[in-house]
Parts: sequence; C-alpha cells; structure tokens
Amino acid sequence: MSKILVTGASGNLGQAIIRHLLETYHVLASDIVAASRDTSKLSTLGSKGVEVRKADFDDAASLDAAFAGIDTVLIISTDALAVPGLRLTQHKAAVAAAKTAGVKHLAYTSMPNPDKSLVTFAPDHLGTEEAVKASGLPYTIIRNAWYNDNYLHSMAHNLQSGQWFTAMGDGKVSNISRDDCARAAAAALAKGKAENKTYTVTGPQSLNADEIGAIISHAAGKPLAVVKVSPADLQKGIEGAGLPGFVAEMLASADANIAAGNFDLVTSDYETLTGEKPQTSEAFFNAHKAALAG
Repeated sequence: MSKILVTGASGNLGQAIIRHLLETYHVLASDIVAASRDTSKLSTLGSKGVEVRKADFDDAASLDAAFAGIDTVLIISTDALAVPGLRLTQHKAAVAAAKTAGVKHLAYTSMPNPDKSLVTFAPDHLGTEEAVKASGLPYTIIRNAWYNDNYLHSMAHNLQSGQWFTAMGDGKVSNISRDDCARAAAAALAKGKAENKTYTVTGPQSLNADEIGAIISHAAGKPLAVVKVSPADLQKGIEGAGLPGFVAEMLASADANIAAGNFDLVTSDYETLTGEKPQTSEAFFNAHKAALAG
C-alpha cells in the first residue's frame, strides 16, 4: 500500500479523517502518517500504529522531512488567519515540498466557489488551489461547505437569550457536518489515485436562517428568534462580545457570503465519494442536543 500523510492531524478535521481511514475504509495504520507542528498531540494515533511526523508549515526543512517517501499528501488548511496572507504562504510552501518529495497524489481541503466568495479567507483557498494545479502533481481538491458544527460555538448562548443575530438575510446555505467532510476526504485518499478533480461536498439541502433556527429550536426544545442584521452590525456585536477583530470580520463575511447566494449550492459529490447520503441538519442538531444545552 502507498503511504498517506495527513497534515493538521491534531485538529478536529484531521483526527476525523484519520479515524475514517482506519475504521470506515480499513486502511492499515502502518500506511498512514499523521503530521502536526506539535507531535505531542498525536500520541493517541501513535499508540494505534499510525506513524507520527512533525510538519511545521513555517519551516521548509520540516515539510521536506515530513513528506519524504510519501505517496499521497492531504494538506488541511492551517489556522493562521490572524495575519493576512500568512496562510497562503504556508500552503504554497507545503505544495512546493510535496513537489520536491515527488508525491504522487496531492489533496487539499478548500471551500465552495473561492473565486467569488466574500469570506475573508477565500483568497487563501483560491491561491492554494491555483498553486496545487500549477505544481503539475496529480491532485484532488475537496471544497467543504459551511460546517453545521460552526453553529455550536455560540448557539447555546443564543438559546439562553432566545435570539440569534445573523447577517444571512434571506440567503441559503447547504450546511454539512465536519465528520461527513472528513469521511469524504478519507474516501478520496483511500482510492489510491488522483483524478485531477475538484469535489464540492455539501449537505443534502440548502436552508435559510429561519429554517436553520427552527431546526435548532426544535432540537433544543427552546424558542429561538432569528434577528437579521447587517454584516457591519454583526461584526460590531461579535467584537463587543470579546472576540478578536479578525474572527468577527470572518464570521460577518461568511454571513454576507450566504446572503449573496454564494453558499447556496447542493451537489451529489459526497455520495459520489462515499456511496452514502450526507447527514441532514435535523439529524446533526438532534445528535448534538447536549452542546445546544451548553
């Protein structure tokens, strides 16, 4: 079997992808390499027989060492969002290291329609996709729709107050669970070959804020009024709650992108990759009632 390396393996998405490689697609642990800049967070995977390597996206030598002897690399986008342009620089370094290592299949986790998106980090994804294609390496790009999981960060508080402030307007979004995105990525890696294709992985339906709010309210058993505000007012409110400015701007831009219709797309790519249907938003929030309760 070929060696599959997953970067960002200590993160939620990376952990889930490796779990699906092992449990859903039955890839041998000895054929998987988990990479992170902090390998101390990978001890559980190491105990399962997964090889652990350090991969620091700010250190070219670290990337060269991590990718050596690897057949398939999945680059999971980094969390370097505070400094504009840094994440794209990191991703380009990883693509260059993959080319140097002679990787046979380069995969990357992106986002829907990065070429026309209003989300602040869309240029990072677009630039990375262009770098992947320009590398000449066989590739798979997996564009993940907005996670249902993202709502869990603030929804318990919203349910306590009975109000959800959103700048989505009347726009719709095809939310999907992070775990489904992980399963789709694992399926693409387990194939063992690149098709030079881009997959957009979405949930089974596109919903507006009122529909999402009603689903969450029903799952939590609490009333939730959807209060529609402008992106600027939403950003001010998030900053007022104590979150960093770049986070507030990012979240407001994501809502603006939904309002503009740029996240309103439903594809069959998840089923193409996995042979299964993606989880519905109703099923997701029902499964996460504890998180909604805070």
